[in-house]
Amino acid sequence: MELQENSADKPANPFPFNNLFLIKGYFTGKNEFWHYLLGIVAAIFGYSLFQFITFKPLIAFAGRNGVVITQENIGIIYNPDAIGMNRSLMLAIMGGIFVCTMLFLWLALKFVQSKTFTSIITGFEKIRWKRYFFAFALWGILNVIYITISYFRAPQDFVVQFNTVDFSILLITVVLFLPIQTATEELIFRGYLMQGFALLFKNGIAPLIITSILFGLMHASNPEVKAHGLLIMMPYFISFALFLGILTLLDEGLEIAMGIHCANNLFSCLLICSKNSVLQTDAILQTNVENPAGEFLQWFIMAVVCFFILFKKYKLSNWNLLIR
Repeated sequence: MELQENSADKPANPFPFNNLFLIKGYFTGKNEFWHYLLGIVAAIFGYSLFQFITFKPLIAFAGRNGVVITQENIGIIYNPDAIGMNRSLMLAIMGGIFVCTMLFLWLALKFVQSKTFTSIITGFEKIRWKRYFFAFALWGILNVIYITISYFRAPQDFVVQFNTVDFSILLITVVLFLPIQTATEELIFRGYLMQGFALLFKNGIAPLIITSILFGLMHASNPEVKAHGLLIMMPYFISFALFLGILTLLDEGLEIAMGIHCANNLFSCLLICSKNSVLQTDAILQTNVENPAGEFLQWFIMAVVCFFILFKKYKLSNWNLLIR
Protein backbone atom coordinates (compact mmCIF):
# COMPACT_ATOMS: atom_id res chain seq x y z
CA MET A 1 0.00 0.00 0.00
CA GLU A 2 1.48 3.33 -1.07
CA LEU A 3 0.80 6.26 1.23
CA GLN A 4 0.61 9.76 -0.25
CA GLU A 5 1.51 12.90 1.74
CA ASN A 6 -1.61 14.82 0.70
CA SER A 7 -4.23 13.17 2.88
CA ALA A 8 -6.89 15.90 2.70
CA ASP A 9 -8.43 14.39 -0.44
CA LYS A 10 -7.81 10.70 0.21
CA PRO A 11 -10.37 8.35 -1.31
CA ALA A 12 -12.48 6.14 0.89
CA ASN A 13 -10.42 3.41 2.53
CA PRO A 14 -11.25 0.13 4.25
CA PHE A 15 -9.72 1.27 7.54
CA PRO A 16 -11.60 2.90 10.44
CA PHE A 17 -9.41 6.04 10.08
CA ASN A 18 -8.70 8.82 7.61
CA ASN A 19 -5.46 9.66 9.42
CA LEU A 20 -2.45 7.98 7.79
CA PHE A 21 -0.62 7.86 11.11
CA LEU A 22 -3.46 5.96 12.77
CA ILE A 23 -3.89 3.75 9.70
CA LYS A 24 -0.19 2.85 9.96
CA GLY A 25 -0.80 1.54 13.47
CA TYR A 26 -3.84 -0.37 12.23
CA PHE A 27 -2.28 -2.36 9.40
CA THR A 28 1.34 -2.85 10.52
CA GLY A 29 2.39 -5.64 12.84
CA LYS A 30 0.40 -7.48 15.48
CA ASN A 31 -2.11 -5.38 17.39
CA GLU A 32 -3.91 -7.44 19.99
CA PHE A 33 -4.36 -5.85 23.42
CA TRP A 34 -1.79 -8.11 25.03
CA HIS A 35 0.79 -7.10 22.42
CA TYR A 36 0.54 -3.45 23.45
CA LEU A 37 0.44 -4.37 27.13
CA LEU A 38 3.64 -6.36 26.74
CA GLY A 39 5.25 -3.47 24.86
CA ILE A 40 4.51 -1.02 27.68
CA VAL A 41 5.69 -3.53 30.28
CA ALA A 42 8.94 -3.92 28.31
CA ALA A 43 9.49 -0.13 28.22
CA ILE A 44 8.80 0.17 31.96
CA PHE A 45 11.14 -2.75 32.62
CA GLY A 46 13.92 -1.06 30.65
CA TYR A 47 13.37 2.18 32.56
CA SER A 48 13.38 0.39 35.92
CA LEU A 49 16.31 -1.85 35.04
CA PHE A 50 18.68 1.05 34.44
CA GLN A 51 17.50 2.75 37.62
CA PHE A 52 18.14 -0.48 39.54
CA ILE A 53 21.63 -0.82 38.04
CA THR A 54 22.61 2.74 38.96
CA PHE A 55 20.79 3.03 42.28
CA LYS A 56 23.37 1.46 44.56
CA PRO A 57 26.34 3.20 42.90
CA LEU A 58 24.56 6.54 43.36
CA ILE A 59 23.90 5.78 47.04
CA ALA A 60 27.55 4.82 47.50
CA PHE A 61 28.68 7.99 45.72
CA ALA A 62 26.44 10.11 47.95
CA GLY A 63 27.81 8.32 51.01
CA ARG A 64 31.39 9.12 50.05
CA ASN A 65 30.36 12.77 50.01
CA GLY A 66 28.79 12.56 53.46
CA VAL A 67 25.17 12.27 52.27
CA VAL A 68 23.15 9.44 53.79
CA ILE A 69 20.22 8.34 51.62
CA THR A 70 17.13 7.25 53.57
CA GLN A 71 13.47 6.66 52.75
CA GLU A 72 12.76 10.24 53.79
CA ASN A 73 15.25 11.88 51.42
CA ILE A 74 15.31 9.29 48.62
CA GLY A 75 14.14 11.98 46.19
CA ILE A 76 17.55 13.65 46.18
CA ILE A 77 19.28 10.64 44.63
CA TYR A 78 19.07 12.24 41.16
CA ASN A 79 19.89 15.74 42.40
CA PRO A 80 23.58 16.22 41.53
CA ASP A 81 24.09 19.20 43.83
CA ALA A 82 22.55 17.36 46.79
CA ILE A 83 24.82 14.31 46.47
CA GLY A 84 27.92 16.15 45.26
CA MET A 85 28.00 14.85 41.68
CA ASN A 86 28.96 16.70 38.51
CA ARG A 87 25.77 17.96 36.87
CA SER A 88 26.61 16.75 33.38
CA LEU A 89 27.49 13.28 34.67
CA MET A 90 24.12 13.06 36.38
CA LEU A 91 22.43 14.24 33.18
CA ALA A 92 24.20 11.44 31.30
CA ILE A 93 23.02 8.88 33.86
CA MET A 94 19.45 10.10 33.55
CA GLY A 95 19.84 9.98 29.77
CA GLY A 96 20.96 6.38 30.07
CA ILE A 97 17.60 5.53 31.61
CA PHE A 98 15.88 6.53 28.39
CA VAL A 99 18.42 4.73 26.21
CA CYS A 100 17.54 1.54 28.07
CA THR A 101 13.82 2.30 27.85
CA MET A 102 14.03 2.83 24.09
CA LEU A 103 16.03 -0.39 23.68
CA PHE A 104 13.42 -2.52 25.42
CA LEU A 105 10.58 -0.81 23.55
CA TRP A 106 12.38 -1.62 20.29
CA LEU A 107 12.81 -5.26 21.36
CA ALA A 108 9.07 -5.54 22.06
CA LEU A 109 8.19 -3.87 18.75
CA LYS A 110 10.50 -6.12 16.75
CA PHE A 111 10.02 -9.49 18.40
CA VAL A 112 6.48 -9.25 19.81
CA GLN A 113 4.60 -7.00 17.38
CA SER A 114 6.70 -7.18 14.20
CA LYS A 115 6.72 -3.38 14.00
CA THR A 116 9.46 -0.87 13.28
CA PHE A 117 10.18 2.49 14.88
CA THR A 118 9.20 4.10 11.57
CA SER A 119 5.70 2.62 11.88
CA ILE A 120 5.10 4.47 15.15
CA ILE A 121 6.81 7.68 14.02
CA THR A 122 5.11 8.53 10.75
CA GLY A 123 2.19 7.62 8.56
CA PHE A 124 4.40 7.92 5.50
CA GLU A 125 6.97 5.62 3.97
CA LYS A 126 9.98 7.50 5.34
CA ILE A 127 10.61 9.72 8.36
CA ARG A 128 10.34 13.37 7.32
CA TRP A 129 13.53 14.69 8.90
CA LYS A 130 13.13 18.16 7.37
CA ARG A 131 10.01 18.61 9.49
CA TYR A 132 11.89 17.48 12.59
CA PHE A 133 14.73 19.95 12.12
CA PHE A 134 12.47 22.83 11.11
CA ALA A 135 10.33 22.35 14.24
CA PHE A 136 13.49 22.01 16.34
CA ALA A 137 14.90 25.27 14.97
CA LEU A 138 11.59 27.12 15.29
CA TRP A 139 11.02 26.15 18.93
CA GLY A 140 14.69 26.77 19.72
CA ILE A 141 14.51 30.31 18.31
CA LEU A 142 11.33 31.01 20.28
CA ASN A 143 13.05 29.76 23.46
CA VAL A 144 16.08 31.99 22.87
CA ILE A 145 13.82 35.01 22.28
CA TYR A 146 11.77 34.28 25.41
CA ILE A 147 14.81 33.80 27.68
CA THR A 148 16.57 36.86 26.24
CA ILE A 149 13.51 39.05 26.86
CA SER A 150 13.16 37.65 30.38
CA TYR A 151 16.81 38.40 31.13
CA PHE A 152 16.72 42.01 29.93
CA ARG A 153 13.40 42.68 31.66
CA ALA A 154 14.75 41.62 35.05
CA PRO A 155 18.51 40.97 34.98
CA GLN A 156 18.59 41.01 38.77
CA ASP A 157 16.70 37.69 38.77
CA PHE A 158 19.52 35.89 36.95
CA VAL A 159 23.10 34.93 37.61
CA VAL A 160 25.42 34.38 34.66
CA GLN A 161 27.32 31.19 35.49
CA PHE A 162 28.94 30.47 32.13
CA ASN A 163 32.09 28.40 32.37
CA THR A 164 33.75 27.29 29.15
CA VAL A 165 34.81 23.83 30.33
CA ASP A 166 31.58 23.00 32.18
CA PHE A 167 29.42 24.31 29.34
CA SER A 168 31.38 22.36 26.72
CA ILE A 169 30.86 19.13 28.66
CA LEU A 170 27.18 19.99 29.06
CA LEU A 171 26.84 20.68 25.33
CA ILE A 172 28.29 17.28 24.44
CA THR A 173 26.07 15.56 27.00
CA VAL A 174 22.81 17.15 25.86
CA VAL A 175 23.56 16.54 22.17
CA LEU A 176 24.18 12.86 22.93
CA PHE A 177 21.31 12.18 25.33
CA LEU A 178 18.53 14.77 25.04
CA PRO A 179 17.38 13.70 21.53
CA ILE A 180 17.09 10.13 22.82
CA GLN A 181 15.27 11.17 26.01
CA THR A 182 12.70 13.28 24.20
CA ALA A 183 12.31 10.82 21.31
CA THR A 184 11.61 8.02 23.78
CA GLU A 185 8.81 9.99 25.41
CA GLU A 186 7.35 10.88 22.02
CA LEU A 187 7.61 7.32 20.73
CA ILE A 188 5.76 6.00 23.76
CA PHE A 189 3.05 8.62 24.24
CA ARG A 190 2.36 10.32 20.89
CA GLY A 191 3.42 7.26 18.88
CA TYR A 192 2.92 3.83 20.42
CA LEU A 193 0.09 4.63 22.83
CA MET A 194 -1.64 7.05 20.44
CA GLN A 195 -1.91 4.32 17.81
CA GLY A 196 -2.81 1.68 20.40
CA PHE A 197 -5.66 3.66 21.95
CA ALA A 198 -6.87 4.61 18.46
CA LEU A 199 -7.34 0.91 17.71
CA LEU A 200 -9.42 0.65 20.87
CA PHE A 201 -11.57 3.76 20.46
CA LYS A 202 -11.58 3.99 16.63
CA ASN A 203 -10.94 7.75 16.73
CA GLY A 204 -8.17 10.24 17.46
CA ILE A 205 -9.78 12.42 20.14
CA ALA A 206 -9.87 9.83 22.95
CA PRO A 207 -6.22 8.77 22.39
CA LEU A 208 -5.18 12.44 22.29
CA ILE A 209 -6.81 13.15 25.67
CA ILE A 210 -5.74 9.90 27.35
CA THR A 211 -2.09 10.09 26.25
CA SER A 212 -1.90 13.75 27.29
CA ILE A 213 -3.16 12.96 30.77
CA LEU A 214 -0.78 9.99 31.04
CA PHE A 215 2.09 12.25 29.95
CA GLY A 216 1.17 14.68 32.71
CA LEU A 217 0.97 11.91 35.30
CA MET A 218 4.39 10.63 34.24
CA HIS A 219 5.83 14.01 35.23
CA ALA A 220 3.90 14.20 38.52
CA SER A 221 7.00 13.24 40.53
CA ASN A 222 9.13 16.04 39.04
CA PRO A 223 10.63 18.48 41.57
CA GLU A 224 8.70 21.33 39.92
CA VAL A 225 5.47 19.64 41.01
CA LYS A 226 6.74 19.21 44.56
CA ALA A 227 7.76 22.88 44.68
CA HIS A 228 4.68 24.46 43.08
CA GLY A 229 1.93 21.85 43.40
CA LEU A 230 -0.09 19.69 41.02
CA LEU A 231 -2.67 22.38 40.32
CA ILE A 232 0.02 24.68 38.98
CA MET A 233 2.23 22.26 37.08
CA MET A 234 -0.15 19.60 35.73
CA PRO A 235 -1.98 22.03 33.41
CA TYR A 236 1.39 22.86 31.84
CA PHE A 237 2.45 19.23 31.32
CA ILE A 238 -0.95 18.21 29.95
CA SER A 239 -1.22 21.31 27.74
CA PHE A 240 2.24 20.65 26.31
CA ALA A 241 1.20 17.07 25.57
CA LEU A 242 -2.06 18.22 23.94
CA PHE A 243 -0.11 20.71 21.82
CA LEU A 244 2.27 18.00 20.59
CA GLY A 245 -0.55 15.49 20.18
CA ILE A 246 -2.64 17.83 18.03
CA LEU A 247 0.37 18.53 15.82
CA THR A 248 1.02 14.78 15.54
CA LEU A 249 -2.52 14.05 14.35
CA LEU A 250 -2.77 17.06 12.03
CA ASP A 251 0.59 16.27 10.42
CA GLU A 252 0.03 12.49 10.51
CA GLY A 253 3.38 11.82 12.12
CA LEU A 254 5.64 12.48 15.10
CA GLU A 255 8.37 14.44 13.35
CA ILE A 256 7.21 17.93 14.36
CA ALA A 257 6.40 16.88 17.93
CA MET A 258 9.79 15.20 18.32
CA GLY A 259 11.59 18.30 17.06
CA ILE A 260 9.72 20.66 19.39
CA HIS A 261 10.15 18.39 22.42
CA CYS A 262 13.87 17.98 21.78
CA ALA A 263 14.40 21.73 21.35
CA ASN A 264 12.37 22.46 24.48
CA ASN A 265 14.51 20.27 26.73
CA LEU A 266 17.83 20.90 24.98
CA PHE A 267 17.67 24.69 24.99
CA SER A 268 16.32 24.73 28.54
CA CYS A 269 19.32 22.66 29.67
CA LEU A 270 21.79 24.90 27.87
CA LEU A 271 20.35 28.34 28.57
CA ILE A 272 18.70 28.43 31.99
CA CYS A 273 18.44 26.43 35.19
CA SER A 274 16.54 26.95 38.44
CA LYS A 275 16.74 25.24 41.80
CA ASN A 276 13.57 23.23 41.10
CA SER A 277 14.39 22.17 37.53
CA VAL A 278 14.15 18.42 37.03
CA LEU A 279 17.37 18.65 34.98
CA GLN A 280 20.05 20.45 36.96
CA THR A 281 22.71 21.68 34.52
CA ASP A 282 25.62 24.08 34.14
CA ALA A 283 23.48 26.32 31.96
CA ILE A 284 24.49 29.84 30.97
CA LEU A 285 21.97 31.37 33.37
CA GLN A 286 20.78 30.43 36.84
CA THR A 287 17.61 31.90 38.29
CA ASN A 288 16.19 31.64 41.78
CA VAL A 289 12.98 33.48 40.89
CA GLU A 290 10.25 31.13 39.69
CA ASN A 291 6.80 32.20 38.51
CA PRO A 292 5.14 29.08 37.07
CA ALA A 293 1.85 30.83 36.29
CA GLY A 294 3.63 33.58 34.36
CA GLU A 295 5.86 31.03 32.64
CA PHE A 296 2.81 29.03 31.59
CA LEU A 297 1.30 32.15 29.99
CA GLN A 298 4.54 32.86 28.15
CA TRP A 299 4.71 29.22 27.03
CA PHE A 300 1.14 29.47 25.72
CA ILE A 301 2.07 32.52 23.63
CA MET A 302 5.07 30.62 22.24
CA ALA A 303 2.85 27.64 21.42
CA VAL A 304 0.33 29.83 19.58
CA VAL A 305 3.07 31.50 17.51
CA CYS A 306 4.70 28.14 16.77
CA PHE A 307 1.41 26.52 15.79
CA PHE A 308 0.50 29.42 13.47
CA ILE A 309 3.83 29.16 11.63
CA LEU A 310 3.58 25.38 11.30
CA PHE A 311 -0.08 25.66 10.30
CA LYS A 312 0.83 27.97 7.45
CA LYS A 313 4.01 26.19 6.35
CA TYR A 314 2.62 22.66 6.30
CA LYS A 315 -1.07 23.51 5.63
CA LEU A 316 -2.29 21.69 8.73
CA SER A 317 -5.93 22.52 8.02
CA ASN A 318 -7.62 19.12 7.91
CA TRP A 319 -9.13 19.04 11.40
CA ASN A 320 -10.99 15.83 10.56
CA LEU A 321 -7.66 14.09 11.09
CA LEU A 322 -8.14 14.63 14.84
CA ILE A 323 -11.41 12.75 14.76
CA ARG A 324 -10.69 9.89 12.36
